Amino acid sequence: MDLRKLKTLIDLVSESNISELEITEAEGKVRIVKAGAPAVGAPMAMMPSMVAPAASAPAASAAGAAAEPAPAPVPEVKTIKSPMVGTFYRAASPGAKAFVDVGSEVTAGEAVCIIEAMKIMNEIEADIDGRIVKVLCENGQAVEFGQPLFIVE
Repeated sequence: MDLRKLKTLIDLVSESNISELEITEAEGKVRIVKAGAPAVGAPMAMMPSMVAPAASAPAASAAGAAAEPAPAPVPEVKTIKSPMVGTFYRAASPGAKAFVDVGSEVTAGEAVCIIEAMKIMNEIEADIDGRIVKVLCENGQAVEFGQPLFIVE
């Protein structure tokens, strides 16, 4: 798909009241999501961490909170999200070592993965400091804009 056609599609989505457009042609597939539209993958990944504290609080109060010790502080959990639509890769090449694994310490600005978009390999850098707790994507998986890639604490 040429750039003029792509720009026209982007303009059509931004001027209309649709939030998402996906087109598949012989050359490839294009998906345009309007800014501010809810991401399909993000709420599902965020839900377990939001539900767990609420579920444990009534159980503690029903058992008598005064008799039990205070729960250990829960570490702050953050996510590294995809800044673009593309294909997720954990390493620079198929045989290479992954940029990060579960337990790896990362600092802001450190490369954590690659996302291939329009035949260009884009190194994705951590925007926060912390330790990788979970890798949410499989190698070679298609990812969306704003989709969580890693959980960091």
